[in-house]
Parts: sequence; structure tokens; C-alpha cells
Amino acid sequence: MTAAGSTETLAPLPRPRCIAVLGGTGDLGGGLARFLVRQGIEVVIGSRTAARAEAAAQAIRSELPDARVRGADLAAAASQAEVVALAVPYAAHAETLAAVREVLQGKILIDATVPLKPPKVMRVQLPAAGSAAVEAQQLLGAEVRVVSALQNIAAAHLAAGTAPDCDVLVTGDDESARQLVIDLLASGGLRAWHAGPLANSAAAEALTSILIGMNRRYQFKGAGIRITDGHAH
Repeated sequence: MTAAGSTETLAPLPRPRCIAVLGGTGDLGGGLARFLVRQGIEVVIGSRTAARAEAAAQAIRSELPDARVRGADLAAAASQAEVVALAVPYAAHAETLAAVREVLQGKILIDATVPLKPPKVMRVQLPAAGSAAVEAQQLLGAEVRVVSALQNIAAAHLAAGTAPDCDVLVTGDDESARQLVIDLLASGGLRAWHAGPLANSAAAEALTSILIGMNRRYQFKGAGIRITDGHAH
């Protein structure tokens, strides 16, 4: 893999045929699973209990009969997939990573976790490492390519099957892994941007608390961000 902070560009990575969504029983994970199966990608939903994961998969199959989706426990789901996405509450972040650390080696992890600490979810509270994604990289080791994304898009937007009017910031120390994630998001109708090394994930994670506050203050249904070049079009 590319060393942290390197600007080296590796060869393009192949589009994954199977992606595990750990935390796929929750709102964001469920939305992401629906987003992926609509693209024809096989999805394995991972949860602490296989039965709960399979129930979530069944709900998706009921909505989208052509969906290739199944459920499994966390380690089994991660072991079956080429790329793994993590969409769990921050309180379960370290425990979930510990459960799948061995089977993640050599793979790409898309970490959508935000370090929210209820009840003060409208206040930025980043961890000592700088961000949840950096914590993930430290816990998993250098053989896992961690890419941070999707913190600033509402779960309902991902689940809806229509392209929302908001963008996605994608950070990571491996440029080819970032590009793979950007391409995955783009093929589903999302505009995503290279936003630099994994340390920059702190900005996207912090923005989530701001957007939550804006949702509450202005009664938005899912505030997001939009990147522009500053010129009217």
C-alpha cells in the first residue's frame, strides 16, 4: 500500500463484486446497502448476530426483489467481501473493528463512523487521535487501507434511489483506494471528491455535528454540503 501521506498514484483498482456493510441493520448502513445493491453489487450485511443481519437483508429483498443481499455475523460478512464498509455508532466502533481485524487484512475499509457522543451530538467532539477514521487505521494496522467517506450525507438520501443535491468528501492515505470509493459513489449518482489524507477526515466528521444542528434549527430533512468553484453557472 502507499505510505501515509504519499502522493504516489497506484494502478486503478477493480470494481468490487461484493461489499460487506457492517452495521447494515442501522439507518446509515441500511441506506448504504440499498445504494450498493441498486448498482448490482452483491452485499453482505454484518451484525453482531447473523439472524438480525439476515432480517435486514430480507427487508431489502422485499423492497428490491433483484437485490443480491444476505446477512451474516460481523467476521463472516467481512471475510466474504472484497471491500468492507463500516457504519456503526461510535460507541461500537472499536469493538466492531476488533471483531473483524484479522479478516480485514489486505482489504479496503470504508469508514463512515462519526464520533458523536450523545446527548451533545451538535457539538464537535473529535477523539484524541484526531478522527474516528484515524483511530480505525491505528487499530487495524498498515495492511488495511482505510478510506473515510459518507459522514455528511443523510441515510434517507442513500436509501432513496435518487441522486441527492449534496457531495461527499473522501479521504485516505492511499489514492487508488480513495479513487475506488469515489467511483463507487459516482456510479450510484453521488458526486464525490478527493479530500486528501486520512487525517483530513477530521473535517468531515466534525461537519456532521454542524449539519445535525442545522437540521434541527432550520427543519431540514437531511442537510448536506456542496462543493463549488465559486462561480455562478
